[in-house]
Amino acid sequence: MPAAALTVYIVDDDASVRDSLALMLGLAGYSTALYADAEAFLAAWHKDWAGCVVADLRLPGKSGLELQAELRARGAALPVIIMTAHGDVPSARTAFQAQAVDFLEKPFDHAQLRGAIDTAFSREGARLERTGDAAKLASLTQREREVLEHAAKGLHAKEIGAALGISPRTVEVHKTRIMEKLGARNVAELVRFALRAGGSR
Repeated sequence: MPAAALTVYIVDDDASVRDSLALMLGLAGYSTALYADAEAFLAAWHKDWAGCVVADLRLPGKSGLELQAELRARGAALPVIIMTAHGDVPSARTAFQAQAVDFLEKPFDHAQLRGAIDTAFSREGARLERTGDAAKLASLTQREREVLEHAAKGLHAKEIGAALGISPRTVEVHKTRIMEKLGARNVAELVRFALRAGGSR
């Protein structure tokens, strides 16, 4: 079942296509939002939106590829799936070079579309997890970050205390706060956060 927080944003100027896709996806448990053209979607777009965009290649105004380019220009990470009844190699190449999840030629099998959406949602889930981890790490004090880095190396409270010039008891207090802030249940999860923290610098 798709994650409730993720939405499929359908951009197609054919109302019957929009409605049929929304019905099919809704019955499969996906949340959808419908737009008749790229301009309407971009006017409504918010940086906190999560999910994926399913856009027709040929639209009045901006094309599906231009919509994809505009989203990237705005720093949006929403995965894009392009669909078209007029597929050609240059268009497909352009879409994939801009990290499109898929380029589907109409008429396509509904299972194909759902597969592409699930791939897009998988990407989104990983991105949102990274974003959430970054926010949690940002909540740590400098001292807590230092304790985290040492703990991730396998050092015990006494060794960490000696390295940082604080008591083992203070180290344990810091570790408790770190676990709470990060939502970590064990040392293995602390190590994962520490590795992320090291990679983000």
